[in-house]
Amino acid sequence: MMQASSTSHYVGSQGADWWRGAVIYQIYPRSFMDGDAKGGQRDGIGDLKGVIDKLDYIASLNVDAIWLSPFFTSPMKDFGYDISDYRGVDPMFGILEDFDRLVEAAHARGLKVTIDQVMSHTSDQHAWFEESRKSRDNPKADWYVWADPKPDGAPPTNWQSVFGGSAWQWDTRRCQYYLHNFLASQPDLNFRTPAVVDAILEEARFWLERGVDGFRLDAVNFCTHGELNDNPPRAAVTESFLGVRPDNPYGYQLHQHDKTQPENLLFLERLRGLLDEYPGSTSVGEVGDDDALGVMAEYSQGGNRLHMCYSFNLLTDKADPGYLHKTLTEMEARIGDGWPCWALGNHDVTRLATRWQAEGQLDKLLLFMVFLLTQRGSVCLYQGEELGLPEAELAFEQLVDPAGITFWPAYKGRDGCRTPHPWQADARHAGFSDVTPWLPVPDSHANLAVDQQDNDAGSLLNAYREFLAFRRTLPALVKGEVRYHAVHDEVLCLERTYQHTRLLIALNFSDQTVTRGAPKSAESLKGSPAWLNGEWQDGQLRLPPYGVAIACCPPSEEDAPWDV
Repeated sequence: MMQASSTSHYVGSQGADWWRGAVIYQIYPRSFMDGDAKGGQRDGIGDLKGVIDKLDYIASLNVDAIWLSPFFTSPMKDFGYDISDYRGVDPMFGILEDFDRLVEAAHARGLKVTIDQVMSHTSDQHAWFEESRKSRDNPKADWYVWADPKPDGAPPTNWQSVFGGSAWQWDTRRCQYYLHNFLASQPDLNFRTPAVVDAILEEARFWLERGVDGFRLDAVNFCTHGELNDNPPRAAVTESFLGVRPDNPYGYQLHQHDKTQPENLLFLERLRGLLDEYPGSTSVGEVGDDDALGVMAEYSQGGNRLHMCYSFNLLTDKADPGYLHKTLTEMEARIGDGWPCWALGNHDVTRLATRWQAEGQLDKLLLFMVFLLTQRGSVCLYQGEELGLPEAELAFEQLVDPAGITFWPAYKGRDGCRTPHPWQADARHAGFSDVTPWLPVPDSHANLAVDQQDNDAGSLLNAYREFLAFRRTLPALVKGEVRYHAVHDEVLCLERTYQHTRLLIALNFSDQTVTRGAPKSAESLKGSPAWLNGEWQDGQLRLPPYGVAIACCPPSEEDAPWDV
């Protein structure tokens, strides 16, 4: 297949701003479906052909796009987030032509294609690093962050790696340390070197020319480092996200110098300039920072940086409406003309059903789904979320994630959310593969397989399909403004407005029936899913335990009582 050109870049019927309010389905390729792309043989690892085989399923969800986690050539020390060739497809996933077929097949189904780009670091097996480490005066000597030791031989700074231990690794070839914010086999690129920025942008252009519609940018606030000064200590180390845990020394510091530097904005502006050459392309940046909401706002504002950002603020174990309300209202207060992207699950955190204590509880899972899909912003759904999959319980001997192996038993790593997608309950390995998969499929997942939920009108899977189709008919939910009301009785209430439409949304996070005041003109929407079980009547709203309700109300009554 010939490469797509920028003049034929796929935009589709939604226009160039399709990403605004879009729902993006995250696929972790090695766990989605094991096709027979490897010479007709399956090997227990998902691949690009497997994704192609399941595109009809993805389209049936009524999502707008897919996001593919890394499938690039890699030694797989961090399962693809350590790239040794940005332009190559790792043989375990197929060949480059498989990717071209995937893009064509997805576009034929109205699905956009976004792919991971890991720009802050490479594998130590990348040709750039292999040349850089040879000497201090070769053409790529300054393509990575190298520094001399302190007089006593200690690392240049006290910076810590997200995966534990010093962020500096000694190299005997150059007799210098190199920086690695993640594994020692993932050296950080030096974005202070103009040639590095130029090269990274060309790697992105390669995929834009092949027809991708955008990028999810891994750890994008790690791209630039600051002056080589020690980070100050954190006052208190508490359970949180992105390595801020008592068992991980990374969480003992305030990361003032090793990430989220002002110079990163210049790189984001260069990247946006490239994306603007390809109408309809988009970018969503992953940011991890103590002030992640502020970074989300800063990185997506002005129309000349990223299109949108997401953080780990909703990927914690905090599911109480007070915390959610605080997070969302703070984001709205700071975002300005920027655009957020929200997620409740991904390949780095405990699965939602377990983390928010909703295993096997359809009412709670429906509540969380509606909560996510009614916020202002775009949305990422992680594969298996639509099935209500719980976290897989694995023994230490079954772990392959380096973080889990390092921090066991205090932290069990990310393998429990990365196990294979279950397709058929009674098939071997739940239909994912006919050979032993790279991670086991737990029985609890097989019982929730696609074929079990497909023909069940009351299943979570079909509720996702129904609500996502319903959401598409309501521009107020996709692109409208938002207004939040104070939380009472564990009920989170918000309004979405767009042009002449005003929607009222109420979400009961408690296990008690709640009755509260509402505008008298509030009416349930025609064609809304039957399981939206709140009752609007005569200025009252009755919500059953974990109930959800959506109503329309005349815009002229925007100041009508809403029990605040």
